[in-house]
Amino acid sequence: MPRGKTLGKTPGKPARQLLFSEALCQQKHPSKEDPPSFPRSSMADDAHGTTMDRILQKISAVSRKLDGMDRATVALTAETRSMRLDIAGFQSQISALDQRVATMETQVASWTDRDQELLHRCSKLIDLEDRSPRNNVCLLGFPEDIEGADMFSYLRETLPKLS
Repeated sequence: MPRGKTLGKTPGKPARQLLFSEALCQQKHPSKEDPPSFPRSSMADDAHGTTMDRILQKISAVSRKLDGMDRATVALTAETRSMRLDIAGFQSQISALDQRVATMETQVASWTDRDQELLHRCSKLIDLEDRSPRNNVCLLGFPEDIEGADMFSYLRETLPKLS
């Protein structure tokens, strides 16, 4: 019978374990309808009986070990399922975060484009302001920045001398 299948008498116990357990129970508690036992007359029969007892004890020990292994396997299976659920949750969180990052990258790229456009328009504005015609009077023949800090006082003194 495949491992992990049960016979239906005891839920959760593998069939192999049930067979061994039933054999041990029958060995310890013989049924009322046992076949007639023949008297043992030789030492060979006694040795044969003790050998069978040892074999049954070893089978019982193996059965207990297998039972422990089955319990450990069930625990590992439960833990593995739990980890799978955790991993699935992490995958969905990572997917959501990936989508948010992609959205943010798109927004940052559009901001960078806007910043570039804003800088370009600012430089055009500065250029236009510098080149726009002003209502300035240009005096030819005077060196640049000769008036100093106070232009009006310089012109009051200089213009009467020139006329």
